[in-house]
Amino acid sequence: MAAKDKKEEKPSGEGMRSLRAILSKLPTILKVTILHAIGVSETSRYRDLKSEVVIAVIRALLDPSNQGPLAEVQAMSLKDSGVKGKLWVSAVVSEPPPERGIRDALLAAIDTLNEPGRRGAEPSFRIPELVPVEAEWTGYRAAASKNSKPPEIPEEQKYHEMMKECKNSSTILYLHGGGYYLCDPSTYRAMLKRITKLTGGRAFSIRYRLAPQDPFPSALLDALVSYFTLLYPPPGSIHEAVAPGDIVFGGDSAGGNLALALLRTLMEIRHQNRKISWFGEEREVPLPAGVAVTSPWIDMVQTLPSLTRNLQWCYLPPPRLLSEEHQPPADSIWPANPPRKHLYLDDDYMLHQLASLQMTESWEGAPPVYISCGWEALEDEIKYIVSKFTRDGVTVMFEEYEAMPHVFESFLPKIPAAQRSREGYAKFVKAVCEDPKKVKPSYKLIKARTLEELNIKVEKLSPHTDEEVRELARKEAAIQRASVTPAPDVEAKA
Repeated sequence: MAAKDKKEEKPSGEGMRSLRAILSKLPTILKVTILHAIGVSETSRYRDLKSEVVIAVIRALLDPSNQGPLAEVQAMSLKDSGVKGKLWVSAVVSEPPPERGIRDALLAAIDTLNEPGRRGAEPSFRIPELVPVEAEWTGYRAAASKNSKPPEIPEEQKYHEMMKECKNSSTILYLHGGGYYLCDPSTYRAMLKRITKLTGGRAFSIRYRLAPQDPFPSALLDALVSYFTLLYPPPGSIHEAVAPGDIVFGGDSAGGNLALALLRTLMEIRHQNRKISWFGEEREVPLPAGVAVTSPWIDMVQTLPSLTRNLQWCYLPPPRLLSEEHQPPADSIWPANPPRKHLYLDDDYMLHQLASLQMTESWEGAPPVYISCGWEALEDEIKYIVSKFTRDGVTVMFEEYEAMPHVFESFLPKIPAAQRSREGYAKFVKAVCEDPKKVKPSYKLIKARTLEELNIKVEKLSPHTDEEVRELARKEAAIQRASVTPAPDVEAKA
């Protein structure tokens, strides 16, 4: 038995691959350390040595040349180390309604927001089924220690214990990042613990379906079902109905994309004057109090200059989508069949307004939005969408963090800039739930070492016009659609 246990503790194939990737980059990491120590590198002027090393390691792990089969990579990202520390977690399942009205409303919105020449046609994607959606209620647990384990009580009781510690009714519907194919709520517990401590409220973090097994619009349907679950609890739910004015859509990276896509979906359903049949009742479709996203992925086809210009500041690899020379090894979940270029999207939907958000014609009527970014690969597309929101009359609180990489709040959680970012995020959530009119437009640059706040002129945020951004996307999508590699047959995969 002891020998068996020892054997099971050996690193997995993906774990060994990750270790080899880090070891292969030791000379680079050593170089980063030396250059930082003598103050030669430009990044050393803004970031401490530990941050520089962490970023170098993450960059090594994300190098496409080191990537293993997607199924292995995905499985590694889903490992749950358990609940520990100063947080409450109550695991629940959102049961789908017996009616298909919510899915029909989503499909109608997808059709209306499609590219003009594709509207009215049968969708080329696989229409997702309505399925139960797992989620975690998460809140701060003040009396616990950093090593505390959750009490052995039913999930419903954990929820009620969490609620005793909530100081207000703010509720973040959180949609995790991970490129739409990695991670889940367990990855984000530590981050949501810190956020809910600051907001005094709670989070509802959902385990939406992942690509490539369940591509667009599966995650969007799960997010929509989860929002309705908060508003109109299905029979057997442990929570009371949550007022839309107490809900903020949250997310980072791909989760930021999903949060904004969910908002745009609701806006379109409302534009169509639809009600949704939900557990035997016709329900209104309200908007949330606001949306708060960090480093949101806006451009699915990867077209703007910062994707390459900011490589020294960020760990994300250069934009390649899944080019032929950087295909991961074939396995049980990739390549897709029928073939497609994008992990998340059918090729016909690369430019859909609910995926590539820069294609959205108007955000007029949206609730207040908080957006933050660093000097990251996605900087240009994020600043463009902030500019677009502002021109469409949306109240925006924008924070740019000097010299910080993509989603630095999660990867560098203890640096002062991360704490400042969480405070800005929480300030928005509390204000927008108390009274949206309290949220005033602001555009700030936060200095890396001093946290000094400098005002940014919004008219100078983005040099790109709407038509320029859309035309770049159209050209890139045309290239990608034309270069799809035929999927291998089943025997070849095996």
